[in-house]
Order: sequence, then structure tokens, then C-alpha cells
Amino acid sequence: MATAAKKKTNQPVLPPNVFIGRATKPKHSDLAHVLHESVALWDALVAGLETEFGLKQEWNSFSVKYGWALRLKKKDRNIVYLAPYVGEFAVMIILGAKALAAAKQELPAEVFAGAIKYPEGTAIRVPIRSQLGFAIVRRLVAAKMA
Repeated sequence: MATAAKKKTNQPVLPPNVFIGRATKPKHSDLAHVLHESVALWDALVAGLETEFGLKQEWNSFSVKYGWALRLKKKDRNIVYLAPYVGEFAVMIILGAKALAAAKQELPAEVFAGAIKYPEGTAIRVPIRSQLGFAIVRRLVAAKMA
């Protein structure tokens, strides 16, 4: 019997979410403990997105199996997710066709190299290791909210 081939993607393999197995919403002190120095980048990015786009924070977990992510929303609309890993984090955003086309006009192709297409849109992950990633995230959010 033939086995189904695994679908190959350019999506980078991400480390596990640090809050897998946790039943309760993380506090900022928990986040600071796992992100170490990267907590300053997390705080700056969240504050900037809240100020510039009027987004509100909400911790979200689908189950203890997947861990927790910080969801930034505009009213009831999910805009962007921040997923914490040990010492670092990544931002994930899902863009519809119109927003994706607009973002592709403004950002380099490598931003979209690992994107995965889903029925609800194209998921783009941006690892944040310095403030250089902030401009990419801001442009992706702006494209989504346009």
C-alpha cells in the first residue's frame, strides 16, 4: 500500500510554543521569564501596533496542546498573532487576496517565501529577532487593515 507523500513547504520549522501544557492565561511576568531580553521587543511591537492601528490585546489558546498566543484585534476582527518561544517570538498574520497583493508590492519576496495558503487567506510568519522585523509587520498589518 502506498503512503501519502508529505506536503513540502518553505515554511521554517518553528520551535514549540513555550506555553504548551498551560491551562491558564500567561501573565507578563511569565512572558518575561521565557522571552528573556526579547521581552523588550515584544512590548515595543505590541505597544506600537496598539497605538498606530488601535489594536487591543487578547491572550488566546485553542487547547493546552497548542499553547498560548497573544492575539491583537480590532473590534471583533483578528489582525495579528504573536507566538512566544524560548528567547524569541514570531508574528503570524493571515492576509486575504487583496491585502496579499498590496503587501507584495511593498515588501521583498523573501517575506512571502514560507507563506502557506489556507481557505481563509495566506498565512505569513515573521520571526522577530530585532526591530528590523517591525517594519515588515507594520506593513503587513497596514495591508490587512486597508
